[in-house]
Amino acid sequence: MSTIGSLKNIVGLVTGGASGLGRATVERFIREGAKVVLCDLPSSKGEEVSKSLGKNCIFSPTDVTSEQDVTKAIELAKNTFGRLDTAVNCAGIGVAFKTYNFNKKRAHELADFQKVLMVNTCGTFNVIRLAVGLIGENEPNKDGQRGVIVNTASVAAFDGQMGQAAYSASKAAIVGMTLPIARDLASQGIRVVTIAPGLFDTPLLSMLPDKVRKFLASTIPFPARLGNPDEYAHMVQSAIENPLLNGEVIRLDGALRMMP
Repeated sequence: MSTIGSLKNIVGLVTGGASGLGRATVERFIREGAKVVLCDLPSSKGEEVSKSLGKNCIFSPTDVTSEQDVTKAIELAKNTFGRLDTAVNCAGIGVAFKTYNFNKKRAHELADFQKVLMVNTCGTFNVIRLAVGLIGENEPNKDGQRGVIVNTASVAAFDGQMGQAAYSASKAAIVGMTLPIARDLASQGIRVVTIAPGLFDTPLLSMLPDKVRKFLASTIPFPARLGNPDEYAHMVQSAIENPLLNGEVIRLDGALRMMP
């Protein structure tokens, strides 16, 4: 990864790249001179987004839980751009169910819990384990560094709300595997960093009424507003550019601490 001082000319793979935090990351990468394989579901706007960003962005339809899909995306990076320097995991889903609904006498569906962990935790690990094979082939820079993995957790990993058992568990697992994976990959010069965002102005929150959005923003100490997705992308850039950042989880939340 000879251009570690900037995003210029690096090759990145971004999951969940068609919307929200992932899209902001793809757009920043392209703006800064990087090349990107945008990964998202076949039903997403991935093709449309990639075309709007020019020849340095290509779309690879990807279910992050599929070994075949992720392998194809990595091969696309190698065949089109010659290598892979970084993988950014933004793909994720969530559900909102209490552990047990006493009014309806109904337990949280196990299938819903499993699906969230499968996509968020297993999907993230699937991308990491396959991407580092290609990243590890890079010529090391003067520090011996070959590339960087950036994952997305959530403040819910630390202070999840009611109804967030599945989501919080999935994100806490990403936090928990950050350090051991960083240690696993250290000998090959690959760093691993996880970002834990707070409340961001993503398509998920845009569906909420204005009144609710304003209330959520007011719960953030400073700045008292929803995060801009490009601020997340800026942190991704910082993680890639700072060679000493490794095995760490960074909260990006304006000092937000979620209350019960």
